[in-house]
Amino acid sequence: MDLINVREIRVARTRDDVVFAPGERPLGGGTWLFSEEQPGLTGLVDLTTLGWQPVVETHDTLSIAATCTIAELARIPARDGWPGHPLFSQTANSLLASFKIWNIATVGGNICTSLPAGPMISLAAATDATALVWAADGTDRRLPVADFVTGDRANALAPGEVLRAIEIPTSSLEARSGFRRIALSPLGRTGTLVIARVDAGGEAVFTVSGGTTRPRVLRFDGLPSAAALADAVGSITEWFTDAHGAADWRRAMSVLFAEELRRELAEPEPAQELGA
Repeated sequence: MDLINVREIRVARTRDDVVFAPGERPLGGGTWLFSEEQPGLTGLVDLTTLGWQPVVETHDTLSIAATCTIAELARIPARDGWPGHPLFSQTANSLLASFKIWNIATVGGNICTSLPAGPMISLAAATDATALVWAADGTDRRLPVADFVTGDRANALAPGEVLRAIEIPTSSLEARSGFRRIALSPLGRTGTLVIARVDAGGEAVFTVSGGTTRPRVLRFDGLPSAAALADAVGSITEWFTDAHGAADWRRAMSVLFAEELRRELAEPEPAQELGA
């Protein structure tokens, strides 16, 4: 869609350029900005020219730039000892988008749009990712992505702030994980999405998203009983109804998926073949 009221697109080269006049917004991939009318939008500040490295790996963190595209995320190479690695491709493939969108849409844009079905929100919340935010006063602040998204199209960004990156602890990728997703049609928008993992210390984490207005993370000291897990998922109150699914269906499927994942992760870990 043509944004006929936009009069200027500024190119950001340094952090000093990341300031916004009234009516300006940051531009990443732009796949949502250019998809519908944007009342009051008169200018854009292009963040893709800042040269942020898409993925930076340290010994304990995987930092994914806000301008990393969905395609770049899906191509993150597997590592020995990362059983959670399939989550990158599983969540990337949950995005209802064409090949062109895959190569333009950004991780940060998907999170900041804060739609319930945002798959990058699901990935980040399920891996205990932290959002690194550039504040308007030049300082940084961090908060869990699970708390960053506060509702349907609502998040914790204050005026003038920009999401710089999400930081995933490698310990989350070292955990055994499972994934379930359903939509009303084979290529439809997510109805509900459940990710579970069991950390090295035995803690079990179940994340429900897609069918809730914000991600819900449920934590247990170990794998819970079927009844305890069903009660925890059933206690979620943020279910919603839209064209992509009814609230009661989303709740029922989430309870079912959580139990499937509980049973899956209760199975002994497959033995590694020699030389593998």
